[in-house]
Amino acid sequence: MRRQIAGFRWWIVALIFLAALINFVNRLTVAVLGPVMTAQLGLSSSQFAALTTFFLIAYTLSQGISGKVYDRIGTRLGFVISIIVWSLASMAHAFARGLITLDCLRFLLGLGEGGTWPGAAKAIAEWFPVRERALAMGICNSGTAIGTVISTPLILWIDLRFGWRATFLVIGALGFGWLVLWLLLYAPPEDNLRITAADYALLQRDREPAAARRNIPWREILRHREAWAVVVARFFGDPVWWLYITWLPLYLYKVRHFSLNEIGLFAWAPFVAADAGSLFGGWLSGHLIGRGWTANRARKTVIFAGMTLMCCGIPAAITNNAMVSLTFIGVVLFGFQSWISNVQTLPSDYFPQAAVGSVMGMGGVGAGIGAMLLTQTTGFVVDHYSYTPILVTAGFLPILATVALFVLGGPIRRINIC
Repeated sequence: MRRQIAGFRWWIVALIFLAALINFVNRLTVAVLGPVMTAQLGLSSSQFAALTTFFLIAYTLSQGISGKVYDRIGTRLGFVISIIVWSLASMAHAFARGLITLDCLRFLLGLGEGGTWPGAAKAIAEWFPVRERALAMGICNSGTAIGTVISTPLILWIDLRFGWRATFLVIGALGFGWLVLWLLLYAPPEDNLRITAADYALLQRDREPAAARRNIPWREILRHREAWAVVVARFFGDPVWWLYITWLPLYLYKVRHFSLNEIGLFAWAPFVAADAGSLFGGWLSGHLIGRGWTANRARKTVIFAGMTLMCCGIPAAITNNAMVSLTFIGVVLFGFQSWISNVQTLPSDYFPQAAVGSVMGMGGVGAGIGAMLLTQTTGFVVDHYSYTPILVTAGFLPILATVALFVLGGPIRRINIC
């Protein structure tokens, strides 16, 4: 018998937080080394953007497929497959010999990493009551922010001492260490010997009967406007995040004239704000529900507030002061993470557990398509004009995302799928 642990669900979310952190450190290695790699390989902004586009194509496809795969094979095995694929792909970057090889490896990395968020949403739906889900998702999302914070100094430190090839080997190996912890600790609540009877009873209050947990096909899910609300909202909203995690080092280098050392010193700051937004946005909606607010009112209040803060991308673009611009970018990322922590909870608010991974994956497809379009557009606009039109446009995208979510999604409540 294994020792039972009260609140073991928080251990589970801590594991997923760590997976998200490692995920983003792997993902951002190319972005952080952008100034070095573009100079070394002679890449234009459009060619650099293509690296992200290849990743996003695979990432987008993988989220749609992975959501359904996780619903079929379960969260435990789903994460095992995702982690192995992305860790091997990341390590293989060390042996790249040219742009085509890098494009192929970015594609493979995207295939592996695309499973993370459908898996996270499904695990949270399995392990957390409704009131705690947004906070749990916020903790997972904070892994992306913390990963972004530590990636810049960590990656630059390894690169300056050992070179970029060794950087990919070290960063890629982190996933295998996580995999050991996952296999030791994770099993579904009904099969996990570490969960207490009281915690299991808490989960059962918000779970549908086992007989209702059947496989739900995509065509049945897509009949519901709530699924489309998640997809369209993420199509317009997620590109804001991708814009800054992909282009911020180059923007600071080329437009704000930061040195590589200054990028290492300051580029992490907006992502600390993002981490705070993740936790605050997730906590706030749960706190409001605990005070008697409906999930509909609580989630939408936090989503609307996050949207408002994301519009600060406009003053970030037009100010002449570099540090003021960086501060506004921090406000944008705080707002985004508050926004997305609640938006990513909506699949489990709207749909039964058997469909959560699929709906989350479909939302990821919308996010990926939007991110690809903005990334490629950014490369073209930067090569021919400047960053300003892109940053201003990104300031208006959250409004479109939130309006689409509220109009298409309607009231936030569990729908009946017969």
